Amino acid sequence: MAAYRWKSFNDEEEDRPEKPRRYGVTEMRGPHYSLFSRGLLEDVFESMGQFVDGLKFCGGSHTLMPKTYIKEVTDMAHKHNVYVSSGDWADQMLRQGPSAIKKYIEECKRLGFDTIELDVASLGLPEETLLRYVRLIKSGGLRAKPQFSVKFNKSDIAFTGDRAFGAYVIPAPQTSEMVEDVDLLVRRAERCLEAGADMIMINADDLCRQADSLRSDMVAKIVGRLGLEKTMFEASSPKISEWFIKRYGPKVNLFVDHSQVMDLECLRGRNLGQNHSSLLGRSYFLL
Repeated sequence: MAAYRWKSFNDEEEDRPEKPRRYGVTEMRGPHYSLFSRGLLEDVFESMGQFVDGLKFCGGSHTLMPKTYIKEVTDMAHKHNVYVSSGDWADQMLRQGPSAIKKYIEECKRLGFDTIELDVASLGLPEETLLRYVRLIKSGGLRAKPQFSVKFNKSDIAFTGDRAFGAYVIPAPQTSEMVEDVDLLVRRAERCLEAGADMIMINADDLCRQADSLRSDMVAKIVGRLGLEKTMFEASSPKISEWFIKRYGPKVNLFVDHSQVMDLECLRGRNLGQNHSSLLGRSYFLL
């Protein structure tokens, strides 16, 4: 294991254990809005690889890349004990029809992905279909990570009025109206975990996108019902990361941009007796 100036990962007083970790996971955003070369990835892994648990391809960016390039990236990540997530590519593939999911899983395995993420909002899948996809991903030997937002289409909210037992209920037509329902998020996430999902990704939109409008009550309900180990929150800025670390400690799982990895690690390591600003000013390279 590489030795760092201020972290060992094997002391009981440290913020979390050595990789592979079940909690305190840092997932890093991969290619999306800007060019992300192999050289830059290699620099990140060699200088901060011990702090990076996962690499996520975002926005379907890898659909524009040669498969040989994707395989090189996944191989490089695995060399540094970093898992690779498919991101939200599934919504494009699954529009090809129900049979596309099995082909999609096999293609992800060939390219070296370890985790398949299912963006529930963009897929618009019925709940039972989502659970079936989770089981198929698990049976295919990969990890499943459904991603939820706190807003749902109004037609997805179950009818709660009185009706005869076994009566047929006409499905509500899809609308453009979105409503917040954290209880529905938690219930569906719980069912996904029961079906075998490894972790639940929580989208930052309308929940924790901005620090001054962060929905702490909803976050508390999600963590309270699902647990820290089974949830990962998207932290769109260092201020959001700091809020999560202050509120839930270094063992919270966060998804951040690659430029925030070291900043987040400094926040996780505050219990070492050094403050955040002093750590940012120090060299973090290997000894």
